[in-house]
Amino acid sequence: MPSMTFDYDILIIGAGAAGLTAAVYTTRKKLKTGIISIDVGGQTNLTSNIENYPGVDAMHGAMLMQEFLKKAVSFGATLVSGKVGKVEKLEPAGFKIHLKDGQVLSCKALILAFGKVPRTLGIPGEDHYFGKGISTCVTCDGPLFNQKDVVIVGGGNSAIEGALELSHIAKKVYLIHRRDKFTADAVTVDKLKAKANLEIIYNSVCTEVKGDKFVRSVTVEDVNSKAKRDLAISGMFLEIGFIMDISMLDGLGLQTNEKKEVVTDLRCNTNVPGIFAAGDCTIIPYKQTVISAGEGAKAALEAHRYLTGAKGITLDWDH
Repeated sequence: MPSMTFDYDILIIGAGAAGLTAAVYTTRKKLKTGIISIDVGGQTNLTSNIENYPGVDAMHGAMLMQEFLKKAVSFGATLVSGKVGKVEKLEPAGFKIHLKDGQVLSCKALILAFGKVPRTLGIPGEDHYFGKGISTCVTCDGPLFNQKDVVIVGGGNSAIEGALELSHIAKKVYLIHRRDKFTADAVTVDKLKAKANLEIIYNSVCTEVKGDKFVRSVTVEDVNSKAKRDLAISGMFLEIGFIMDISMLDGLGLQTNEKKEVVTDLRCNTNVPGIFAAGDCTIIPYKQTVISAGEGAKAALEAHRYLTGAKGITLDWDH
């Protein structure tokens, strides 16, 4: 490896089952490890009752992911809240990670474990305040906003259920929906409308997030009249779905399939030396928490082999 100084030995993009497990293994190998993510838990957070993860009692997916996080942090991993804008390859080896809030981090090796990425709004202030009041996981971060005013954006079941959960925690909940009807189950919507501390703002979109060190307000615009109003809030939750976003990897020459999944060999190597991948962002079938965890462990062990000069099995990328 080059003699230049790196911020981390390994950076892991994604804090779901694959990324957090990878962090447990890399830290136990005494590698300085950073985990970059806008949330903790990924897709596993959406499972309300996991009964098939070996060694633990049935529990909510978000609770299981918090246990993963505790383990990774206890071994020395650092969680960096932020959204990756671009990954830059350094010569002769190593990578520079540009976050959308302006942070720049470097590493000797990179593990991709981002899975499906929470869809964002793309509005001013959003990138800056991720992890500083903006979240994509009500179950994970909702308790931080006890008796505070919050906004939740979305119109599907996850948004409605999230709003209901927040109504038991927050002082006031604003639910912003760009249409005049919800796609969520009618029974759940009826429960929502019965909440005294919850205000539904139909036919509206968020256009800007403002604050100081943390979120302080969001601007909401009526899609028909274009009238705007500022809501004073302490937290903002996005529940608008997930996408497979690999734009941050443009220019690296990373091989992907028609679904934009990263192609790996059996040891989680990609076709770019120093980049490994695990979990839902890869071509591995059966998108399950236990499988992602196993793939994360493999990616970490292979990254360690790479950093210590060991040679693993290589894949003929021409076939």
